[in-house]
Amino acid sequence: MKKTVLSPVLTQLTRWPVVFPINVYLVQEDDGLTLVDAAMPGSGKAILAEADAIGLPIKRIVLTHADSDHIGALDELRMALPNAEILMSARTAELVSGDLSQDPDEKAKGGLGGFRKTAETRPTRTINDGDLVGSLQVVASPGHAPDHIALFDTRNRTLIAGDAFQTQGGVAVSGTIRPTFPFPAIFTWHKPTALESAIRLRALNPARLVVGHGPALDDPRAAIDRAIAIAQRKLHRQVNHAS
Repeated sequence: MKKTVLSPVLTQLTRWPVVFPINVYLVQEDDGLTLVDAAMPGSGKAILAEADAIGLPIKRIVLTHADSDHIGALDELRMALPNAEILMSARTAELVSGDLSQDPDEKAKGGLGGFRKTAETRPTRTINDGDLVGSLQVVASPGHAPDHIALFDTRNRTLIAGDAFQTQGGVAVSGTIRPTFPFPAIFTWHKPTALESAIRLRALNPARLVVGHGPALDDPRAAIDRAIAIAQRKLHRQVNHAS
């Protein structure tokens, strides 16, 4: 995995950085490391090696959502880290367990989106909007997936946005096609909800944007504003065309 040190407390690890970049993050806390997401199957050994290189234990694993490129190595990491805390939303926990039943709102918005993979690992604790995981504030941000959360570092205003945004192929709100990297948009559950979440995340005034797919972006607010404006225009045209 490619290693990029973004700050003294944040390291980005990227599998397949050229062809199909999939990022996970090691966030340093006083008691050790928080791992955000678990990449694809087979990524566990490389993630553990990078934690060893930092010299701190992985104390907790947090999932942004249940897509297979975010939970793929969860079981192998759990086996290697039996004492680590496993954190995800209650909705993510249901999807990871293989329960694909939908609530009425999800049915009304057209299924579940994403590409799913189950795991044997279950959360040691479920997390909700507004909770703190160390220095990271949980921010509910459905749209790319109904269970999606982002994480906002309260120390330095870094937004770990999962797939609510992408930067690969250009900064975009989930659901906006970028021809050179269309996959987050293709697998987006509900575009209007994704746009609402993007606006909510922008209101956090992030100083850095890091995502599931693509490079980190410092001082991202102008780029996020442009991405939101593009998503709004595209959605407006779609609504008018449908009517």
